[in-house]
Amino acid sequence: MRTPQSLAAARPLATTGAASRRLEKSSSAFRTISEVAQDLDVPQHVLRFWETRFTQIRPLKRGGGRRYYRPEDVALLRLIRELLYDEGYTIKGVQKLMREGALKQRLAQLEAEQLAEQAAPAMEAPGVPPADLLRQQLQSILTELESLRDRLRAVLS
Repeated sequence: MRTPQSLAAARPLATTGAASRRLEKSSSAFRTISEVAQDLDVPQHVLRFWETRFTQIRPLKRGGGRRYYRPEDVALLRLIRELLYDEGYTIKGVQKLMREGALKQRLAQLEAEQLAEQAAPAMEAPGVPPADLLRQQLQSILTELESLRDRLRAVLS
């Protein structure tokens, strides 16, 4: 049986383009089921099963039933995975936590930690006024959007 490490080593180098495109995605971008499954290290069918057990997970479904997960869905799935796999909860146990509202508190705590991590580099930039830092971030977003627009134009023409 091949291990994940041996499978990764056996992949051709041509897949690095697709991998780099995934790395380019914004943290607020929607994710496909394959991207979420890979990020969480669970099979796709497990994500589909969790959708039936946890009604709070509601990915957008497009043509052909293709799923697109919102960042909130991914955060919730990550927490569910942690509770089930790392902390030993059962599905019924996680459902009970959801009913009691304990997961909302935990998600809010995780989101606050992520915001603090994102803000930390901004606070550490010595000598850069906050307005300039914000301007730089907005310029970076604009550049990314222009790049995406150009890529879409190339594909559509």
